[in-house]
Amino acid sequence: MANFDLMRRLTVDEGGKIILLVMDGLGGLPRDVGGFTELETAHTPHMDKLAREGSVGLSIPVARGVSPGSGPAHLGLFGYDPLVYDIGRGVLEGIGIGLDVNEGDVAVRGNFCTLGADGKITDRRAGRISTEEGAKRVEVLQNIPLPDGVTAEVRIAEGYRFAVVLRGANLSAEIEDTDPQITGVPPLSAKASIPDAEYTAGLINQWVAEATRRLQGHEPANGVTLRGFATDPKLPKYSEVYKLKAACVAVYPMYKGVARLVGMDIIETDHEDTPAQQFEHVARHYDQYDFFFIHIKPTDSRGEDGNFDGKVAVIEQVDAAISILTDLNPAVLIVTGDHSTPATFKAHTWHPVPTLLFAPGTHMPDRAEAYGERECMGGALGQFPAADLMPMALAHAKRLVKYGA
Repeated sequence: MANFDLMRRLTVDEGGKIILLVMDGLGGLPRDVGGFTELETAHTPHMDKLAREGSVGLSIPVARGVSPGSGPAHLGLFGYDPLVYDIGRGVLEGIGIGLDVNEGDVAVRGNFCTLGADGKITDRRAGRISTEEGAKRVEVLQNIPLPDGVTAEVRIAEGYRFAVVLRGANLSAEIEDTDPQITGVPPLSAKASIPDAEYTAGLINQWVAEATRRLQGHEPANGVTLRGFATDPKLPKYSEVYKLKAACVAVYPMYKGVARLVGMDIIETDHEDTPAQQFEHVARHYDQYDFFFIHIKPTDSRGEDGNFDGKVAVIEQVDAAISILTDLNPAVLIVTGDHSTPATFKAHTWHPVPTLLFAPGTHMPDRAEAYGERECMGGALGQFPAADLMPMALAHAKRLVKYGA
């Protein structure tokens, strides 16, 4: 994985351009024994051609057997050891939608959920309400009073998701999630992971109690769960470590958040942009940046919904539009995912992620005939930690000088 001291010594501020295309939750599994995964099922003639002319392999987001969250999975892709740089989802979500998260603040990502008359969760995502409906509920949650001058800023993210930032003295982010991750049980109470966080946990429980009271009658979004309590992690920045002027093209706020944390500029998008429209954003700004991170969310959403065919369709959308990127002739084009979300699991899993590296000027093609999990098992890249991807990209873009005499 990227050794930042080494990268600072070896990187140069000239060389080829790099595009990192991430289909969230790309990795999958067959829905029938002996069948094909979502990626193998999809009709992807353009990515298959890139695989034949490039190199493929499987990345391990965090560690073997570990199912990663989206935050650590993306940090790994960006070259940050996710076991060293542990960032809560709240900071990623909050910064992604433009909230300030400063030292001492506590940010958390929220989900609207549906509560039954018995207070138990019947739908963890409130029927996937629209962003417009989510924004209406967020208005209900404004200005919930808290003691000791502590304030809570609440802002809608996407759909049923929102973010909260607590500001005040003596706050701690060492709080356990209130999302039980299952239905049929009530939301959990906020609990302190360390004694110094007891005060903050009490504030969170006060806020949740008032939020739940205000949301009565607002079904299907009549409850909240909170996850990923965090504060500003002060990450090293791309411009400092890799000498790259980097940009992010993403629709969902959380991924804009992780990009901002590592110093990327955010190119404005619409929340309904298709893959083709996202790629056109890259084309319009191509001369301004050295590195582009493109994030495609619906592959993960379809996987979490158990929608195998829907995930296949999203992959095919990406393939149909990818010529917009290849026509730009980047020195390096990487196509991968942050983690696996097989439709058969309806969740993130530990399975290694298919990865394609296309760098026609600097690499030796392997014997892969297509882009899919089983082809990647035998590819030249092998199985590698996701955090090794950035040094490989920099090397293929001729942005690393020789180490040693």
